[in-house]
Amino acid sequence: MARQRLVDESMSAWRAIRDTMNDPANLAEASRWADEAKIALGERGPAWWTDGQADLNRHLVTNMPCAAWFGRL
Repeated sequence: MARQRLVDESMSAWRAIRDTMNDPANLAEASRWADEAKIALGERGPAWWTDGQADLNRHLVTNMPCAAWFGRL
């Protein structure tokens, strides 16, 4: 139930971004709202898992341990 509320909040924030593209002051507020919703959903911010592996998010695949495998695809 809480997750769905956060998803709904995120979608509302993205609609607000779309609707304020030509209004810098309100666009900044809508962007903050969307960021807060993403963080609450665990989609942004510090990694919540603790598997001991390096966080390779936002790295080019050519700079990752799987680069050779990916190159063969």
